[in-house]
Amino acid sequence: MQPSPAPYLLVNNNNTRTKFALATCDSLLDHRSLPTRDLGSDAVRSLLADWSYEKVVLASVVPRSVPDLVAAQDGRPLVEVSPEIELGVGLDFPDPTKIGADRIANAAAVSAEPLEAPVVVVDFGTAVTFDIVDTRPAYLGGVIAPGLDAMRHYLHERTALLPEIEIERPASAIGKSTVHAMQAGAYHGYRGLVIEILERISEELGTPPKTVATGGYAALIGGQLSAIGSIDPHLTMRGLLRIANLNFSP
Repeated sequence: MQPSPAPYLLVNNNNTRTKFALATCDSLLDHRSLPTRDLGSDAVRSLLADWSYEKVVLASVVPRSVPDLVAAQDGRPLVEVSPEIELGVGLDFPDPTKIGADRIANAAAVSAEPLEAPVVVVDFGTAVTFDIVDTRPAYLGGVIAPGLDAMRHYLHERTALLPEIEIERPASAIGKSTVHAMQAGAYHGYRGLVIEILERISEELGTPPKTVATGGYAALIGGQLSAIGSIDPHLTMRGLLRIANLNFSP
């Protein structure tokens, strides 16, 4: 007897990787991903061949990928994240169509429960983004900085002698080799960036916000950093699951 299909496939299509989650109405079941450069409808079908699901929620910041991702669903009901659908959070922004779908999903995730204070989501993705949700709840805006991978690729490609490094916590702030020095710059530099931006946001809000970090480098950069209250590697998918429940009938 074949198991019943899960209600949802959740898709987070970003510039570097596209992530997929199989989900019930209440929880995330499994996760897979592809490099976004390798996306195609056949590649997606192959990756998800043994997953059974009924409906799809897609958050994309890579418009050229959308046709392949839609085609791979073979006619299943699909909702694409945008300001035109039910999000569970207001968008207090001059042009809501300019807010990245992943950032909307993060805002939906943190506003699932009543908020006693504003929340800042720090997402360590291709870019490092800071997104602010107030207690109404409503998305207010944010900050975008270059991501760690963009930084390390740029230094390698635009200099004659600097290697392409792995981002790791260095043994000390004073580098004893080129790689060590670059890792110190990345690790300590981005921790400093996070602290400074969160301080400026707090000043403008007039109250200390709660902070949650997500994305590939969240644990490395945000771990043991007092400015980061919690780390949730699946925050964006939790937001997509909330959006799925709001937009598809039970």
